[in-house]
Amino acid sequence: MAVIFLVPLLPALSLAAAGPPRPTYPWKAEADPAQGLDRRIPPPEGFERAPVEPGSFADWLRHLPLKPPGSPVLLHDGRKKPDQQAHAAVADIDTGSRDLQQCADAVIRLRAEYLWSVGKKGAIEFGFTSGDRAAFEKWAEGWRPVVTGARVRWERSARPDGSYRSFRRYLDTVFAYAGTISLARDLRPVKDPKDLAIGDVFVRPGSPGHAAIIADLAVRPATGERVFLVVQGFSPAQDIHVLVNPADPARGAWYPADFGDELRLPQWTFRKDELRRF
Repeated sequence: MAVIFLVPLLPALSLAAAGPPRPTYPWKAEADPAQGLDRRIPPPEGFERAPVEPGSFADWLRHLPLKPPGSPVLLHDGRKKPDQQAHAAVADIDTGSRDLQQCADAVIRLRAEYLWSVGKKGAIEFGFTSGDRAAFEKWAEGWRPVVTGARVRWERSARPDGSYRSFRRYLDTVFAYAGTISLARDLRPVKDPKDLAIGDVFVRPGSPGHAAIIADLAVRPATGERVFLVVQGFSPAQDIHVLVNPADPARGAWYPADFGDELRLPQWTFRKDELRRF
């Protein structure tokens, strides 16, 4: 009888031992787990990565594929960014050939790619600076924005196309008409910055403005102290990259969650009240 009851359990036991599947990244046919952010950037000594829900945006960001160690940050035209000292790693994701995917756009890109990867295409929707909304489902039906000055109207002028290639064209259009002002409107303020979480966004709306996203979080079990990683795009459009922490080289790319009134990044300083959430 023992054999009869054990046989049906073997597949389940095998699946349990394998653990939850790693996230997928639509722009890559296959992501190398060894080049994932979680493998390449270990927490500081004494810290452990905070638990996240499998399949969540936090889980997806934590496993973001990176280019090989030592890769430079490249601009959209293929030139090296003049300052190569601000990044700890470069995300393995395209920038496009035009000056579109800048700071807020990099955040939008990551969020949209995550929603695509988990089949939530109906949730892919972002605001333009004008206040108009741009939903991918509407785009996929053939609707296109016609922009005249600050006014936007939509015309059904293209064939229906819900492919990934169409999705990338949609994103480039969003990048052209969205920015830090619209991104800030799309997000809700985090009441207590001490409760920051993976996927939260530091954003200052304006011209110039800036946006950067928290890509991972680790905790020191003995004290409860928390540290996090910051990922950003920048202007002109360039590779999305993980920032170093110049104020504490011993911790590499990790920033303290208790950073005080201001978060000082290599190329920007945010106030603690500029933290927002999807």
